Amino acid sequence: MSETAIRIENLKKQYKLGAIGGQTLNAELQSWLARRRGKEDPNIKIGQDTTNFGQSFYALDGINLEVKKGEALGIIGSNGAGKSTLLKILSRVTAPTEGDIWINGRIASMLEVGTGFHGELTGRENIYMNGAILGMTKKEVDEKIESIIEFSECRQFIDTPVKRYSSGMYVKLAFSVASHLDAEIMIMDEVLAVGDMAFQKKCLTKMGDEAHDGKTVLYVSHNMATIRNLCDRCVVLNKGKLIFDGDVEEAISVYMKNSEGEMKVDYDLEYAKQSSLDYGKSIIINRFSFPQKEDPVFDTEEKMQMSFDWSCIKDIENIRARIEVSYADGMVVGMAESKPIISAKQGETGTCELEFNLSNLAAGTYYMRLSLFTLNSMGIHTGLTDVPEKIFFKVVDTTTNRTGWLRQYWGSVRFDEIKKI
Repeated sequence: MSETAIRIENLKKQYKLGAIGGQTLNAELQSWLARRRGKEDPNIKIGQDTTNFGQSFYALDGINLEVKKGEALGIIGSNGAGKSTLLKILSRVTAPTEGDIWINGRIASMLEVGTGFHGELTGRENIYMNGAILGMTKKEVDEKIESIIEFSECRQFIDTPVKRYSSGMYVKLAFSVASHLDAEIMIMDEVLAVGDMAFQKKCLTKMGDEAHDGKTVLYVSHNMATIRNLCDRCVVLNKGKLIFDGDVEEAISVYMKNSEGEMKVDYDLEYAKQSSLDYGKSIIINRFSFPQKEDPVFDTEEKMQMSFDWSCIKDIENIRARIEVSYADGMVVGMAESKPIISAKQGETGTCELEFNLSNLAAGTYYMRLSLFTLNSMGIHTGLTDVPEKIFFKVVDTTTNRTGWLRQYWGSVRFDEIKKI
């Protein structure tokens, strides 16, 4: 146990659906009598559905996990998988329904931006208060306050009430306090998503240094790049169960297989809702397809051919197409645009066929967004419409004599061959 920071055995957390508990004893008795007689609860809100009231579900269902000292553990999964519930239990914010947890060391947790901050107090006052909440003594805060202020990049506003801070300033100050706590275990729940890029990089460096210094880091994020950069081990949660524990890249692959959309070659968009209120006023896309394909799988040496049907609502000229490609984990790969491809009069319909070169994409699962737009003489982009769904496709590489691709180091773009001159 001396080398173990956290051990979890058969951890379960059960919740009940719907509002539970009345405001008064009289209201509780009224609701109980109504249920016994099979009548409508007199205390529910108008229009509220009580079909599932009282039913239970497990946010965590039999989790077994052991984290060693000095490990940087990533925790990933779709929304509702149980990630935040797990961290709240470890941080003692909520209690488990069943199971045992052993924690070896003091925990510093950041589950929400500005947890424990009081809006009327200044940044300096909140440092002392938040430090006390996290277990620091006044002497410890006195010794570290200058370092905390410097790291937070909020010195100019440190004596201003935090209710006037932006969300980015909030998270900077909160992270700075938590990161200076002399704790053996750091627990972070997607808190870095609010800060700017430079601060995110500084925080990741700080967390990486903490892990290398022997501290244990548990990090929840939907950003796979930060998981790759920070963590040396990763677990995947799905509907309250732990479905994978091991290598980071393998964990990301498992997560993507569980979260990727349907792989199809035809999209009927006739009744689809436009993804923006400004879209669909000049032209709309009624259908998108990969012609002559049974599955959206392409070889790297193959040209992707796609087709879409359109309907013109008012006269418009010089319409262009844009394709934005992302890897299945959400990391943006790149963007491509066309020259003008459509000019149409009100009421006209047509079909447009496009070709896209995939040769520089490494093997893997991707999705793209197709949109139509115009450019004015000043080069200003005006979006017209798009395919309001992620269009998933897979790239396979059948070329021999190529270096094995390591996405965590090289991303998803494969440059052209280097040639001798």
